[in-house]
Amino acid sequence: MKRIFTLAFFLLMTQFIISQIVINELDSDTPSTDTLEFVELKATPNFALDGYVVVFFNGSSSGADSSYLAIDLDGYTTDINGLLLIGSTNVSPIPQLLIFQDMIQNGADAVGVYLGNDTDFPEGTLATTTNLIDALAYDTSDADDTVLMGLLGLTEQINENQNSKKTTESIQRNNDGSYTVKTPTPRKLNDGSGIVLNGISFTIAQTQYNEGQSFDIVFTTEQNVTSASTINFTLNNSGFTTSDFTGNLSPVIPIGQNTITTTITLIDDILDEGDEVLKVSFGSLPSDFLKLKDNVEIRVVDDDFVVAAWGIPTNPSHGLVSSTQPSGYYDSLYGLSDVALRQALQDIVANPSVVRAQTYADIIDILKEADQNPANSNQVWLVYTEQGRAKLDYQLTSSNLGKWNREHTFPRSLAGYNSIVLDEIADGKNVFWTTKADSLRHGNSDGHALRAADGPENSARNNQHYGEYNGPTGTLGSFKGDVARSVLYMAVRYNGLEVVNGYPSVVGQMGDLATLLTWHRNDPPDDFEMNRNNVVYTWQFNRNPFIDQPDLVEYIWGNKVGQTLGVNDEKLLEISVYPNPTTDKIFISGIKNQAFVEIYSTVGRRILRTTLSNDTSVDLNVASGIYFLKIISDGKSAVKKIVVK
Repeated sequence: MKRIFTLAFFLLMTQFIISQIVINELDSDTPSTDTLEFVELKATPNFALDGYVVVFFNGSSSGADSSYLAIDLDGYTTDINGLLLIGSTNVSPIPQLLIFQDMIQNGADAVGVYLGNDTDFPEGTLATTTNLIDALAYDTSDADDTVLMGLLGLTEQINENQNSKKTTESIQRNNDGSYTVKTPTPRKLNDGSGIVLNGISFTIAQTQYNEGQSFDIVFTTEQNVTSASTINFTLNNSGFTTSDFTGNLSPVIPIGQNTITTTITLIDDILDEGDEVLKVSFGSLPSDFLKLKDNVEIRVVDDDFVVAAWGIPTNPSHGLVSSTQPSGYYDSLYGLSDVALRQALQDIVANPSVVRAQTYADIIDILKEADQNPANSNQVWLVYTEQGRAKLDYQLTSSNLGKWNREHTFPRSLAGYNSIVLDEIADGKNVFWTTKADSLRHGNSDGHALRAADGPENSARNNQHYGEYNGPTGTLGSFKGDVARSVLYMAVRYNGLEVVNGYPSVVGQMGDLATLLTWHRNDPPDDFEMNRNNVVYTWQFNRNPFIDQPDLVEYIWGNKVGQTLGVNDEKLLEISVYPNPTTDKIFISGIKNQAFVEIYSTVGRRILRTTLSNDTSVDLNVASGIYFLKIISDGKSAVKKIVVK
């Protein structure tokens, strides 16, 4: 009989403990910022939450009253007041269980606590009362979702905005099980009782410092400490380690005081490590302390960056970077024109036995190398806005302000390609897909057609055709020839893509061809673009031919359509002359040995003669009109008509 009583008592007590886990407070909407949402659970003090899971349900028509987020609670315990706070690092005090900001939807939705694991609730799991411990249906001035309430056994849906949509308030559980909407009280009991913890925070004057600089971290508690209190913290984060700084990581707040300052000095080494980020993170603290903030990141700017020998796009150089194309790479184009020429070009850049396709995640690494700012190796050069930005500032969240991301020159929606699950894996150069001309999906991650771009400007361009979009006002337009050649490359590389005049709304077509031809002619390839071509080639094993040989554009779309590309036609595949027409200078690329350049008037008078040994520009200094350019190299010569405006 005693045994039966003991078992019954144990089961009763277990059920009693389980029933005490409740959803104590919910803030699902923080107007204007939407970054401070949290959910708070309440149980007995220091209660182990192993075996429980918090599940969020979407009550919208698309959400179908099913789960969109499940958070496993294994390994977590409630604090001395019986509370567990779940939220992002933006919430203060810092939650014990961190999630990304903007994760909690604002209704009409619901949240429940269950016995189980997160794997029991894959995304799209219909709400249920099975193993349910507690649930809360809520909204922000939305109609009641009676179906969702029924699935969870609820009869009430609480409106978080019942007082005012303009204020930040939360739904708080009263001791009798009812709810009140009022000012949020994370990590505090809703009735004001419980042990008052001593909140601790810290301040740092700036968010960025250079190597060699020192800065203070000022730690402050809400109340004076009753005994000398050691504040342990770390700065380590990824590549930033204790070898990168000096300073005291365990300052002590004296008894009866509430603040202490420690000074950190960043070591100015001679290593080009790139910019780094240190993270101020609390270690062990006195048991009555409550972290009001934590894991604050500070940028450390490395002053040991490398400056390239060539210029930035707004101050370009020519002839310093040579094409790394293999010998004979374009030889198959000789003697061809029109459709045959275009097909032969596609056979080179889409050769399935040679060319490789990488993942969309790999593009981040490709851009960090291909779009590296020539003036600072720790930055990428941003297309459109024509500026450098730290490689560290790649966009990882929904906020793109001050960040850079991947810009498709031929937009996804216009081309009809998109990502797949495997695209999210950055697996490096030596893991790749076999690709061919019909592999249009691979256009989504083609390095020749993606550029590093300012996040907001990328959004501003959206999916506009070039010509509709002409870049930010006040910029030099140094990107125009680059993006033109990028789009024209895509039209040759992939079946199903075409560049046409105007601004079409047909998937697979992009405009405006006339604009792109003008941009190509007026902004010829420079060393930055040639270096980018060389870098992408090391990943994809194909090149953008319109960078190597700009005049090929004229044979396919421009003023040489229908003409045959001949061996002696200005040795096009080794020497290119552009732009044409021009105003004051011409660029000559592809020179491998010494070359003599002569310019003649239409009556045969030679007005310029010079010798070149590498790719460079030639200043014309002639009046407007028509001239003939003669190039002599390796015992062969070619003549080209030049129009000077």
